[in-house]
Amino acid sequence: MLMPRQKVPDLVLPTLDHGEFDLGSDGSERGTVVCFYRGLHCPICATYLTELQKRTPEFAERGVKTVAVSSDDEERARGMADKIGAGDLRIAYNLSLASAREWGLYISTSRGTTSIGIEEPALFSEPGLFMVTPEQTLYYGSVQTMPFVRPHFSELVGALDFAIKNEYPARGEYTGDV
Repeated sequence: MLMPRQKVPDLVLPTLDHGEFDLGSDGSERGTVVCFYRGLHCPICATYLTELQKRTPEFAERGVKTVAVSSDDEERARGMADKIGAGDLRIAYNLSLASAREWGLYISTSRGTTSIGIEEPALFSEPGLFMVTPEQTLYYGSVQTMPFVRPHFSELVGALDFAIKNEYPARGEYTGDV
């Protein structure tokens, strides 16, 4: 399990149109929102990433960069980028399942062709949403076992406003005996 205020795993991946993504040197003022998605086969992911694309300028206004990450190959990642009209949103691909596990993501097996007629990969990671500080420590994290009921980006933008104004620290950091 990732712990708030502790370093998250390294994440270095190719992106479609923005060069190499390296979380350790992303260079954002306040951090990076890392959105792990299931892949091209997931219609809920397309809707979710469309919203992230829409909110990316709002995150940027707050000194936060965004990236969407999947284990899809370049061709499938391009399919998703085209589907959602990705512009400012960086789309990273080729996430290894070992790396997905390091991030605490759940791994699912294929159920065949989805409702939109696209074959699921044999194995793929389930969604996760993380806010990582410029020092590469965890500020916020949410992982899911299913594609449904994800955190809303509008709420995360609002939470950032509160956190910035009040210098609110990452919570959930206690690791001692209970």
